[in-house]
Amino acid sequence: MRGTEGEAGGEPAATEDLLYDVIRRLWPLHRTVVRAVERELADTGMTAGEHALLDALRTEGPRTVPQLARSMGLDRQPVQRWVNHAAELGLVVTAPNPAHRRSSLIRLTAEGTAAIRGVQQFEATELRQRLADLPAEDVRTTLHVLDRLGEEFRHLANGSRVQREETDSQGSRDSRGSEGSNGSNGKPEGHDDRPAPPPLMRKGRSGE
Repeated sequence: MRGTEGEAGGEPAATEDLLYDVIRRLWPLHRTVVRAVERELADTGMTAGEHALLDALRTEGPRTVPQLARSMGLDRQPVQRWVNHAAELGLVVTAPNPAHRRSSLIRLTAEGTAAIRGVQQFEATELRQRLADLPAEDVRTTLHVLDRLGEEFRHLANGSRVQREETDSQGSRDSRGSEGSNGSNGKPEGHDDRPAPPPLMRKGRSGE
């Protein structure tokens, strides 16, 4: 792995080197966050995936399973499993969907709302205590970078590429390939239910 500084004179690394360092950290960070969440949920009967499901429902309101899968960046199958288990725990229920008879809405129950609120209140307290030294502006910059990385990797996952065109005497310009406009979530069939690992790292699976 290359370092974040140039080999000569301690010059700052090129932006792509820094981006690779960000990407290399994402997969182990994801695994670590999942383990931490699972430890918090040990006495609740929920999994980390169901925690994410309840959070999505609390944030976005009632959604169908396909809508939840798209917003969470996952395939339908794991989301359906989480919905089924959360329903067994009394945390979610299905409701009629006025927009689509064959695709029910999933919504939180009172117990589900209380469960995710309690977990997130604990998490918020921990974040305030452990990360109080992080300026809000740094966090906003991090969100911007992660959003941009996610956008570009969705293009890659969908088979899009940056297409470079050269004009005649006018110079050159770039044009990007467009993402599918048919409502696709930008992932090929059979995509794993976990975020893609960084380059040079072997893919694994975390607990659901």
